[in-house]
Amino acid sequence: EATFAGVALLDLLRLAEVPLGEKLRGSNMALYLLIEAADGYRVVFALPELDPAFTERVVLLADHRDGQPLTTTEGPLRLVVPDDKRHARWVRQVGSGTLRRAP
Repeated sequence: EATFAGVALLDLLRLAEVPLGEKLRGSNMALYLLIEAADGYRVVFALPELDPAFTERVVLLADHRDGQPLTTTEGPLRLVVPDDKRHARWVRQVGSGTLRRAP
């Protein structure tokens, strides 16, 4: 087990003025967040998976593990999704996040 520290991904979405809460309806329900790692690994989150109006889930963009900065193989940023049964979306070396609309 490890303890991660960083910022909630939701807080970054709010700063970017991504439609959440009451604005997440209609055509905005087709929006998703694509997270890409330095090595090209990519994962997707539908916005309702991150919105507290829909879920209790907290996804963390971590920069520390057990009180220490992340190592170069893990960071400088790592996505942590505590309630996923598999850690397939625990992205190491996060490079970018892009908001997209499903066709």
